[in-house]
Amino acid sequence: MKMNNRVVIVTGASNGIGRTIVKAYAGKQFSVIIADIDKKNGNLLEQELIKSGKNALFVGCDVSVPDDISKLVEKVMETYGRIDVVINNAGLGKWKSPFELDVNEWDYVINTNLRGTFLLSREAVKVMKGQEWGSIVNIASTRALMSEPDSEAYAASKAGILGLTHALAASLSKYKIQVNAISPGWIETGDYSKLRKIDHKQHFAGRVGKPGDIARACLFLTDPENNFISGTNLVIDGGMTKKMIYEPDEL
Repeated sequence: MKMNNRVVIVTGASNGIGRTIVKAYAGKQFSVIIADIDKKNGNLLEQELIKSGKNALFVGCDVSVPDDISKLVEKVMETYGRIDVVINNAGLGKWKSPFELDVNEWDYVINTNLRGTFLLSREAVKVMKGQEWGSIVNIASTRALMSEPDSEAYAASKAGILGLTHALAASLSKYKIQVNAISPGWIETGDYSKLRKIDHKQHFAGRVGKPGDIARACLFLTDPENNFISGTNLVIDGGMTKKMIYEPDEL
């Protein structure tokens, strides 16, 4: 299949890592679906890509709302008639003491990060299984593997994504659908020039990560030639989670 016949859905795609992932796939001649609650930046990205000759569509979608997910898939099918790749990137956190985090805040994080990932994957797979190929990448986090205080909802949701990933990989293997996860470490989406030397030194790679590091990994995992990779979690953190970290003046 030619690349320009392929369709990719990216959630949380109006800004940050998701925005860079969209541009990476557009550069490979995919038809890209920009799914996000941020309509202003989503529409601007759609217009930017169309002006540059790319095939792009913005669809407003809150992945914590099941109806939004159903409507997203319906819109994609009406427009393109197929779904080849899904990047479940939408996510948020609530940094709050476990003594103060209320059930609604907990549910919103879990429903966005974890339930939304499951529901969109399930809806997309209904299409993919008829195509006898598809690829899903779930964006987890190194916080699924290590934590800081007051991150319970976020950490639980991202750890759940890792379990969901290998469970889906097992369930969907008979349809030739790959499911993998990426766990980014520190990926700077703001002003990279404002980072300190000490920030970069926390990584074996000698630098803080950039959104392009994640986008290139998505392209790799969703390349049909790499179909021997399924059910895995690719940690992209410059080695940060493997580095012994002491007091800042010793780094």
